[in-house]
Amino acid sequence: MTAKMPSEEGKQNDASSEQNENDGGETSDLLGEDEDDEKQEEELSENAEALKEELAKIVVHPPTQEQLPKEIFDPAEFPDSYKENLPKENLVLQYSENFRRQYVHLYRDRKPLFLNPVNECGVEPRRLLSPTTILKRQKGNCFEYSTLLCSLLAGAGYDAYVVSGYATREVCLADESREICPLLKTKEEKMEEERKKEMKKYTVKPPKDLRSKFILKQEARAKSEKESEIAKRRQEEEEKQAELEKPPPDPLHGLRIHSWVLVLPGKREVPEGFFIEPFTGLSHPLDYESYLGIESIWSHANYWVNMQDCSEGVKGMNYDLGDCTQWEFMFNTDKPLLQIPEAEDDIIEGLEDEDGSNKGLRLMTEDTIFSEMDIQEELEKQMDMPPTWVEPIRLSRKDFEMRCPQGKKVKLYKRAKLEKFAHYLMRDGLICKLSVYEDRELTALIMVREYYAHREDKLQTKVYNHRTGIVVEYFNEGRMRCLKEHQFKASNPGPENERTMHFFDEARVDGLVSRIETPTEMTEHYKDREDFLYYKHVEFGKRPKKFGPQEGFGSNNPRPILKMVQKFHRNRSKLANEDIAELVFMCSEDKIQITYHTEDKRIASSTREYIKPHNWDEKGATLTFSGDMHQTFQVDPTSQQNKQVELYQMLLELLKAEDKCREQVRESEMEVVEILKDRTREESASELDISVYDTERNEKAKKHRRELERRQLEEKMRKQEMEVDYLAPFLAQLGEPEKLTRQQAYQLREDCLGDLKQRLIDKANLIQARFEKETQELQKKQAWYQQNQVSMQKNDEEEYLNYCSEAMFRIHILELRLNRHKENAPHKYMMLEQTLRQDPRLAEFF
Repeated sequence: MTAKMPSEEGKQNDASSEQNENDGGETSDLLGEDEDDEKQEEELSENAEALKEELAKIVVHPPTQEQLPKEIFDPAEFPDSYKENLPKENLVLQYSENFRRQYVHLYRDRKPLFLNPVNECGVEPRRLLSPTTILKRQKGNCFEYSTLLCSLLAGAGYDAYVVSGYATREVCLADESREICPLLKTKEEKMEEERKKEMKKYTVKPPKDLRSKFILKQEARAKSEKESEIAKRRQEEEEKQAELEKPPPDPLHGLRIHSWVLVLPGKREVPEGFFIEPFTGLSHPLDYESYLGIESIWSHANYWVNMQDCSEGVKGMNYDLGDCTQWEFMFNTDKPLLQIPEAEDDIIEGLEDEDGSNKGLRLMTEDTIFSEMDIQEELEKQMDMPPTWVEPIRLSRKDFEMRCPQGKKVKLYKRAKLEKFAHYLMRDGLICKLSVYEDRELTALIMVREYYAHREDKLQTKVYNHRTGIVVEYFNEGRMRCLKEHQFKASNPGPENERTMHFFDEARVDGLVSRIETPTEMTEHYKDREDFLYYKHVEFGKRPKKFGPQEGFGSNNPRPILKMVQKFHRNRSKLANEDIAELVFMCSEDKIQITYHTEDKRIASSTREYIKPHNWDEKGATLTFSGDMHQTFQVDPTSQQNKQVELYQMLLELLKAEDKCREQVRESEMEVVEILKDRTREESASELDISVYDTERNEKAKKHRRELERRQLEEKMRKQEMEVDYLAPFLAQLGEPEKLTRQQAYQLREDCLGDLKQRLIDKANLIQARFEKETQELQKKQAWYQQNQVSMQKNDEEEYLNYCSEAMFRIHILELRLNRHKENAPHKYMMLEQTLRQDPRLAEFF
């Protein structure tokens, strides 16, 4: 069997030999092709080498992660409390370390607690800077912001705590680009329910509604279906838009650590607890969905660990810190603890006998007393927290007014950008600027709203709509001409263009409420006027073209008035047929139309029309009037007709009213021009209103204060120069001795007192001499008057009486001065004597 069966090797050898025999003829044919392939391979290898050399020039370096330089503080800048721990602080650290070990042993699957970070100087009080350092640096993380905010709230009396937990990506990164700007949120208007009027017994019943109830029901149903369809469509669009604007999924959702502030009720009349986001300063309810969980909270008194389930975020959490089943505390707290029944209580309840006696309970009384004593001892052993090691938080007035670093802050919202500036930082008084865009990329600008403060022109808000090109300015009260709101087109800001002005009518004498102007019309509305005018409308024509240089706006080139309309409220002191409701001056047609008020029992009004005489505009001319120049319609045909003289007098009054109305229109035009000039000047050089009590910013007050200080200094120097040594002339007589003898001192004293005495006597003699001279001149004048009294005229008598009055006045004054001098002279003498005794050069001798 084995000989008959060929081996596999034999079969392969046979096959190979046969193959060689078959391929023998083909080998010679393929030799030429192999040589060509070798040449091609040599050429490709050369090209590959060249390519390799080119690629070798390109060098790729892997990116290196740059680590931010760690901020280093100089320990010399901080007090010793920042660098060293007190014994009680070390004891607190031991408590916290013991608490941490127990927590890690019991809850191995939870994150480590944020218990003892280091401060600026590397001392345990990872790293937590003190609130004072955060105020100086004006930057920090969420934990440092929360600590600072909680410190301020606790100092103000609030029950505030720092929270360590988890939040969404937008909250952790302070990303408000998907939130609506607070300035764009509309206030929800409360819909007041219409109260049905109570039908009294004797009230007139309303007429019956004769409309078909079926048709009304069908109309109401169709209207409700249409409204529901519109609401459904709007809701679908909002849902679709919300789905498009939904943020991408966060791979770290639920793992981002964040810190915020919790304020519990009870203090400062806080009705219910709430959260405060430290990055934005906004308050949120306790079930805020962006907060995903809480690990722990702490305050200046204790530390609590959350033992509740946070699978649904912070919804439904209990914030009773005295409940030790929900919150595990580190130190004994002053919060009222929730008493939990233990197994011993159940045993005591089971010790009652069937007959109701408490024998077993009496056996446990002694142990219960001892347990209460132990609890009392534990309460007495409560640990007092050490005093704070942080310097007091001091916020200067300048920092408080700046509000943020360098006084500027930019916040991005959903299709809006909000820029905030500190007060008095911008020269034009800008404190807030809101830019609204059409897209989320903030490229297509729709509207810009600017808020101002402390402006002398009282500008409050300025809104510029980039779509319509309309600018609206809002002003506060106190402005000249009482402008409240100004609306115009930015492309045509000059006069005689489309604009609307609103005014504070209470502050204006004419009661003007608004003025609406176009190139051809002007409309004014009034309120609470004595003449009952409430509406005025003027139509203008085109200016006639004149040869020569073009004239600008003003009284030299006014627009021609075509028509003036005035409307009045009802004046109850007049009859309706005599009380004008509408007065129309057809200036282009030389007509005056009058429409009177309608009587209560009439449905039509009386009218009157005048045609003005041809010479009505000539000054001093006599006006001609005829019956065909007047037309009237009387609602009551039985009423008495006006006489021709009365109609003529009415025409004169109407012409005067037309002139007055025309003057008021020109005054309104000039007022618009003046307002626009004022606005141009105010925008080019805007000035801020600074209080006189703001000594830092008020340059005028500074200059005035410096001027007063300079004057006081000059006055002081002048007084010092004027102060002369009263002993100098007498010392000069003695030869300026360095040291006085007793004899010289007595001599100085006698000479000084004698000189003062002589001067006082000389002054008294001088006053006496003047008194006698005035008396003699008065006597001479009186003697002259006695001699010439008969021949004197009236003017001479008046001059004499005036002279006598003045002379008596001078004599009286001299008499008073002499008496006063006599009274003060002894006091001056005694004062000088006292001064000499106290003089250091003479004090040793007296």
